[in-house]
Amino acid sequence: MRWEDFRSSDNVEDRRGEGGGGGGFPGGGAGGLGIGAIVILCIIGWVTGINPAILIGGAEQMTGGGRQRQEQVDPQTQSQRKTKPTDESGRFAAAILGNTEDVWKEVLPNQTGRQYRPTTMVLYQGGTRSGCGSAQAAMGPFYCPLDKKVYLDTSFFKEMEQKFGVKGDFAYAYVIAHEVGHHVQDELGILGKVQGRQQAASSKTESNQLSVRVELMADCLAGVWAKNSNDKYNALEPGDIEEAMQAASAIGDDKLQKQSQGYAVPDSFTHGSSEQRMRWFMTGYRSGQTKSCDTFRAARN
Repeated sequence: MRWEDFRSSDNVEDRRGEGGGGGGFPGGGAGGLGIGAIVILCIIGWVTGINPAILIGGAEQMTGGGRQRQEQVDPQTQSQRKTKPTDESGRFAAAILGNTEDVWKEVLPNQTGRQYRPTTMVLYQGGTRSGCGSAQAAMGPFYCPLDKKVYLDTSFFKEMEQKFGVKGDFAYAYVIAHEVGHHVQDELGILGKVQGRQQAASSKTESNQLSVRVELMADCLAGVWAKNSNDKYNALEPGDIEEAMQAASAIGDDKLQKQSQGYAVPDSFTHGSSEQRMRWFMTGYRSGQTKSCDTFRAARN
């Protein structure tokens, strides 16, 4: 992928290298939780497919340590965080984010009539604070709709290679584009509606199915980005789509559950199977159209 030619985004907060693991957690914990509790909750999330951020946030609320507001920082610290990264992984993340901005600011208005307001990407190391609670490297990348930011510990790219055997610039770009896809959903008002439906769901299975549809739509929107980026910027190289397919397959719920517990439980899926994730990315890539990503009305999810 020719990411070196992309415009680097100005909407990057680089919190790496900040004291206390980047999150300022007193006593080595997050919001009053000990590091041991955080590790256990991350393991539970990994096995069950539940976003560890949700588990940790719930535990923080129960212990009185949760926050329902964004992290407060002084202007000087904020300015320092906004300086562009100079290391390769940081420059890569900023370049991919910049390209998603350039693509979506044209695609979203043209295809939906809605203006695109860019998300901010927070780069951190080990842990930090998000508007949705604690952010830990073990959670993997995620989007927080409360502060409208994408959180990424860049060591996740190494983890993808070491744990899943997935590597390549476009595989990593797909991960970022997926999280930006959640921001696009947020801009379209989809995330808020789904959250309301999940709260009214009659069972955990129904709630999980809604989560799967949200995640598959983000995969599809990542495909829409890839198609439009390639059409305008000739961004892709031979083998890039295969890298994305390998990444989507590696992080399917069925594959992750079989690796962790030896079998898959479809009712507990929250992101979709490997086949679903690959198929929906390709749906977006082949069409290049946001309207093709309606996973909620699709006859076959």
